[in-house]
Amino acid sequence: MTSGDRGIRGVDSAADDFVARRRGQASAPAAADRPGWRPTRALSRAFVVIAVASALGVLLGRVDLVILALPFIIGTAVALRSRPTALPTVTLQLGTDVGAEGGDVHARMRVANPGEVPLSTAVLRAGVSPWVRLRQGHGTYAASVGAEMGNSIVVAGRAMRWGAHFFGPVLADTYACDNLFHYETLPAEAKRVRTYPVGEPFSADEAMPRASGLGGTHRSRRPGEGGELAGVRPYQPGDRLRRIDWRVSMRARELYVNHTLSDRDAEVVLLLDVGVDAGTSGGVDGKASVLDTAVRATAAIAEHYLHRGDRVSCLEFGPRVRRLRPGTGRRHYLSTLEWLLGVRVADGVSSDTRLLRSGALPPNALVVMLTPLLDDSSLSALAGLARAGRFLVAVDTLPEHVRPEHDGVWSAHAERLWRLDRENAIGELREHGVPVVRWGGAGSLDQVLRDVTRMSASGKAMI
Repeated sequence: MTSGDRGIRGVDSAADDFVARRRGQASAPAAADRPGWRPTRALSRAFVVIAVASALGVLLGRVDLVILALPFIIGTAVALRSRPTALPTVTLQLGTDVGAEGGDVHARMRVANPGEVPLSTAVLRAGVSPWVRLRQGHGTYAASVGAEMGNSIVVAGRAMRWGAHFFGPVLADTYACDNLFHYETLPAEAKRVRTYPVGEPFSADEAMPRASGLGGTHRSRRPGEGGELAGVRPYQPGDRLRRIDWRVSMRARELYVNHTLSDRDAEVVLLLDVGVDAGTSGGVDGKASVLDTAVRATAAIAEHYLHRGDRVSCLEFGPRVRRLRPGTGRRHYLSTLEWLLGVRVADGVSSDTRLLRSGALPPNALVVMLTPLLDDSSLSALAGLARAGRFLVAVDTLPEHVRPEHDGVWSAHAERLWRLDRENAIGELREHGVPVVRWGGAGSLDQVLRDVTRMSASGKAMI
């Protein structure tokens, strides 16, 4: 049930050889592979036909054979009246290198001919990421280029999935003198297109379990300069005059001031379980895999809390230790999207749960762990965080359409047992105080955050 990969479209063996040479896998140097303009097989066949027909005509005394060779002689002579000397070049330029899922990708491939001999044909071959769906062709295009001119081909496509996609490298096979000479240009380097994840807009109307910053939009239990009225109290030296409640003061015959709660920001840690993936990704218009769901949910949750002024950080739970420092604002949201482009399933030993219980997680932060709940290490990590007294929410990212592969008569029964075992594991987590909710877009975490906030205020564990 791993996410399927597609082969790169529109890349021929020449592009593969180029990539191999760039990686140091080719034995011959690049200069020996491209000496310049080379004669094609068409020129060799023309010389053979001319030589054979002329020789037979002279040896056998056949004038008709000589006349038959005249068109080949004249055509070859006219085509070779001026041979190319300058070498054409190919360049690649992207319309934009940043986009979103489902957005358009534009690329301009240009062949420049600095010589005085026109190019009869220029065949451009572009390597295209499997998640970029081209609207015209499949990466191979042809054009003619005049003398001392250039020709451009604009290719448009659609980014079907989040990630760092590549357009290129671009190779150009150029032909001159009626295709009698050929030159393979140096490839234009591949360009990267950063495609950000797009998910359903997320909103959470409930307060945070504990707000610890100096300023923000969440109501805290500490007195301060805020907008939430907590009551009235007698006037004390240092209180602001605008805080005086004149109605209560007139009745009590002494000064009373309004007592308010401070508005503070909170810190949210988004913990991504990248130890296992399930399902096949169908892009922005198809079904989502576990990794797709986790990445899109992370982007939506981060956008919501960053828009409210909270501090958001990201952390991978897996063999790699990747972390995005806490930050606020739109700039940090863009940094979060960039960080998400590097998320991938990593094979190896899962992270030690002691790392999660150390200083990597702030004590008062809300930890939102996005996990498919398919690995024992993630279940142990959630239980450990709950025992450590963390404010924790587990978001189930396993899509409903994901099913184990059926390859026998007992597959249906095995799937049923697997689902029962998974439900039992989720029930045990809830018994340990870990709220588990399935990701469903906007409002998914409202009820859970409401319970976490209420239990945090009463000092009880959540069951």
